Amino acid sequence: MPSEAAMDSTFALFEIVKLSSELNNVHDEDMLLEKILLDARKIMSADAGSIYIRKGDALIFNHVQNDTIQKKLQPGRHLPYTVFDLPINTSSISGYVASTGEIVNIHDVYELSPDIPYHFDPFFDKMSNYRTRSMLTVPLKNFMGSIIGVLQLINARGPDNTITIFAEEDEPLIIHFASIASMVLERAGMTRAMILRMIQMAGLRDPKETGAHVNRVASYAVELYDGWARQNGIEKRESDYYRDILRMAAMLHDAGKVAVSDLILKKPSALTPEEYDVMKCHTWSGARLFTEISSNLDEISQVIALTHHENWDGSGYPGKVDIETGAPMYKESDKNIIKGEEIPIWGRIVAIADVFDALSSRRVYKGAWDEGSVLEEMKKMSGTKFDPSLIKIFFDCIDNIRALRDKYPDQA
Repeated sequence: MPSEAAMDSTFALFEIVKLSSELNNVHDEDMLLEKILLDARKIMSADAGSIYIRKGDALIFNHVQNDTIQKKLQPGRHLPYTVFDLPINTSSISGYVASTGEIVNIHDVYELSPDIPYHFDPFFDKMSNYRTRSMLTVPLKNFMGSIIGVLQLINARGPDNTITIFAEEDEPLIIHFASIASMVLERAGMTRAMILRMIQMAGLRDPKETGAHVNRVASYAVELYDGWARQNGIEKRESDYYRDILRMAAMLHDAGKVAVSDLILKKPSALTPEEYDVMKCHTWSGARLFTEISSNLDEISQVIALTHHENWDGSGYPGKVDIETGAPMYKESDKNIIKGEEIPIWGRIVAIADVFDALSSRRVYKGAWDEGSVLEEMKKMSGTKFDPSLIKIFFDCIDNIRALRDKYPDQA
């Protein structure tokens, strides 16, 4: 009969296989990073953790989870989205792991030996009144053995929920999980790169269509969708599935601008009515890119491209049109109007995300508005341009929106 330890190990392996299978169903890089961190914490019973992605000679920190602090926040609030980078050298714990490829298991970060090269930075603990003790830091390696990131787990919890150490005998489990997660993460990175190349094609035509802009719009859209899903009782499994798709589809909201003339896209002043009519074609031109629907990503991308300029009161565009030609579907103009909840939820969400970012950002024909003016305008357009219930959600999560705005700044 197998020992209890062997049975525990077998169960843990089954859990890793199950979680790894779930990772394969997540396609967006940001959504995947969140899930990798969540699953790793589950495997190792960690109260908190963070994940870093390698960019050149630095580690970019942009995902953090902490159950203790999260419980103190109001429902729907997240830990602040903080982005910073660490040089890959041996002076920090994560930098050491990225430099050497070694796993580092620390029982108490405040009792590190002076003989080791790395040190612990207590800044986050002081800022949040949190006490980090045990820490397990694991390299994320691709199939060629190159370091693509670092996974850091904090404060192992024992059966009685007290803080304990990460057991050395469990290290092979997290190393195995990390190797699977790294392969899936690298694939997601390629998907993100492919989408950004499509954005860059549009960016060659439209100066505002940058990676920072589409990442902000997509991130705001996911934040709004999370609030809408909670409000409408959407099960977590379903909302997780759709937020992953929405994150990618929202990035492609203006892909149809490749069909618009440079003279219009790059005009440094307001468009004439005739030019504005031409600009409107980017909605159905974008939708036409996804006519051969083979997945929910295609379907939602098409919906967003077509409807993200529709208005709640029916005054938006393009209305009910043939996406092959842009021609109205009905002779009577009033029959072509789309308004209220006729507008798909994806279009209503991205409309808010896109306008907020447009008003907040500098353009060739205008400066960035100050935040007070932007928020006043967003509130003013509730019930006319925007779905009132979504605008309420927008203001409920404005702190998260601000943090996401800072996460993806425009390049100078």
